[in-house]
Amino acid sequence: MDMAGKVALVTGVTSGVGTATAEAIAQTGAELFMVCRNKSKGEAVLADIQQKTGNAKLQLLVGDLAVQADIRRVAQEFLDTGKPLHLLINNAGVVNMHRKITVDGIEETFAVNHLGYFLLTELLRERIVSSAPARIVSVASNAHEFCKEIHFDDLNYENRKYKTFEVYGHSKLANILWTREIARQLQGTGVTANCVHPGAVRTGLGTQNGLLGKIATKLVGPFFRSPAKGAATSVYLATSDKVEGVSGEYFYDCKQLTAKPWARDDATAKRLWDVSQKLVGL
Repeated sequence: MDMAGKVALVTGVTSGVGTATAEAIAQTGAELFMVCRNKSKGEAVLADIQQKTGNAKLQLLVGDLAVQADIRRVAQEFLDTGKPLHLLINNAGVVNMHRKITVDGIEETFAVNHLGYFLLTELLRERIVSSAPARIVSVASNAHEFCKEIHFDDLNYENRKYKTFEVYGHSKLANILWTREIARQLQGTGVTANCVHPGAVRTGLGTQNGLLGKIATKLVGPFFRSPAKGAATSVYLATSDKVEGVSGEYFYDCKQLTAKPWARDDATAKRLWDVSQKLVGL
């Protein structure tokens, strides 16, 4: 698909899959807005991508996607440009070894990995629809296999044991269910929404968990795929003519997969949508 003249926004661009995704989208010639939490890291990544791709149409938006006020500000900064939005890639994510609560009172993994996607997309939704044909691509994971239900009675993991992989899988299950529901809502608008499993990737995910997290990430790195390989399916869904009109699906290695049954329950997806609206105050 010809991306010349298109406008894209990618979150979580300062490491791993996010950096590789941003670079690949910049390579297409699209105008790219890059969302990150750390301004200095973001500026360094932007300069590097600009130098590698020769694309001068790159802009940085700085905000912590664990903080709903920041998400609202970032969205408004983009909307204030008056530009269309043809492509939104929700990539930012977090893995925690210990339970953390955000300033909004929400367990951080769920706040960033699910509500961050939900709120940013909703705030930009009208602009995306008015820019159609447009695409929403979100990074989920096969980690949804670790958690067979959305814990509506305990989203903050206050009453159940905090297990890193289960909590992460819980948020990734939410990604797939949310993608199904928003795809249903967007039928007929010219906007598609799909999600991807990037595979086990050498990234900075988890390195914020102190020395143990950094050591673990370094040890498993040689067995994992490169960030570019991990980004390939997101880029495919963002730019390929082969998936034009495909929506509400789950992909891995540029192929459509069937998510686990508990990730394909439309009643749960609708309930999650309603709960998410309340949690972000929409």
